[in-house]
Amino acid sequence: MIMTEFKNRVFGCAIVKAINSNYNADFSGQPRTLPNGVVYATDKAYKYTVKNYLKDVFPLERIFYFKSLNAKLNPISLDETYKKYFGDYPKGITDKEKIVKNTVAKNLLSCLDIRLFGATFAGETNISIHGPVQVNHGINIWKENNIYSEQITSPFSNKADDPDAEKGMTTIGRQSKLEEGHYLHHFSINPKNLIDVAELAGDGAEKLSEDDISKLKEAMRRGVTWYDSASKAGSENEMLVWVQLNENSKIVLPNFTTLIKLEDERKDGKYVYNFEGLTAELNKFDGEIQSIEIYYNQQTCSLKKLPARTVENDL
Repeated sequence: MIMTEFKNRVFGCAIVKAINSNYNADFSGQPRTLPNGVVYATDKAYKYTVKNYLKDVFPLERIFYFKSLNAKLNPISLDETYKKYFGDYPKGITDKEKIVKNTVAKNLLSCLDIRLFGATFAGETNISIHGPVQVNHGINIWKENNIYSEQITSPFSNKADDPDAEKGMTTIGRQSKLEEGHYLHHFSINPKNLIDVAELAGDGAEKLSEDDISKLKEAMRRGVTWYDSASKAGSENEMLVWVQLNENSKIVLPNFTTLIKLEDERKDGKYVYNFEGLTAELNKFDGEIQSIEIYYNQQTCSLKKLPARTVENDL
C-alpha cells in the first residue's frame, strides 16, 4: 500500500491537566520542579504516553523503543529488540563481520515511533536518526505549584532486617502529588529531518506519511488520558494546538509556552485559555500558514482571542 508522504512543517503544543496527580515524578517520587519552584515534566513522559497509545490502538505498527520482557520477565537489550523484529543483523558481502548500515536503517524506518521521534541506535552498529517530531519539556502554566505528600501503608510487613522476626507493623511509605497543574509541551515537526537516513536506507525506505501524522495527532490528544496508573490517575489530555505551515514555508515560530496564557480565575466553571499572544504572532505570517486546528476538552475549557481560520474540535 503506497502512503502519501507528509511534507509540511508543524508547530504546536499539547496541554496535560493533572489534578491531585503525579504526571511525571523524579527518582524520589516527587513531581519535578525547576529551581524557581515551577513544576515541569520531561518530554520523555509525554512521548511515553504517545508511544503507549500507538502500541495499544494500532497493534500492526512496530513501536521499537518500548520496554519488552524476556521469558524471565527481565527487560531485553537493544540488539535483542532488533532481532525480535528483524532477525539477525545482515552481514557485509566483502567482510563477514561488517554490518550493512543501509539495511539496518531501512528496518528501523519501518517502525512508526522511529519515523516520528528518531533514534540513537547504538547496537552492533551505530545509527543516529534525527526525528521529525521534537517535543519540549512541559511547564506548568497554572498560577500555583502546590505539592503535597501523604503516608500510605502496605498490607505486608518488611522483614528485611531479620527474616525470622515477626513485626507488629506493616510497611509505611509516602506518595507525593501535585494539587493542580496544566503542563504545556511545545512541539515542532520537520519531515526533512529524515532526509539523510532515508538516503542511507536507499530505495524502499519508509518516509513520514499522512497516515503517520493522523495516528500521531490522535495519540497526542488522547495518550495521557488512555494511559492510567496509580500515580498518573488524575492526569489527562486537555488540549492540542496544531499549526501547519505551507509546504514550502521557511518561517520559524517561537515556543508556544509564552504565547498561550491560562487565566487565574475560571469563568462559568471553565478554565479560560487566552490566545492573544499566539494570535499576534501568527498574524505576522498569515500567508505562510496552511491550517490552524485546536482540539480541546470543550466541557472544561473556554478559549478566547483565537487566531482567524482556527478550526475547533473536541478531543
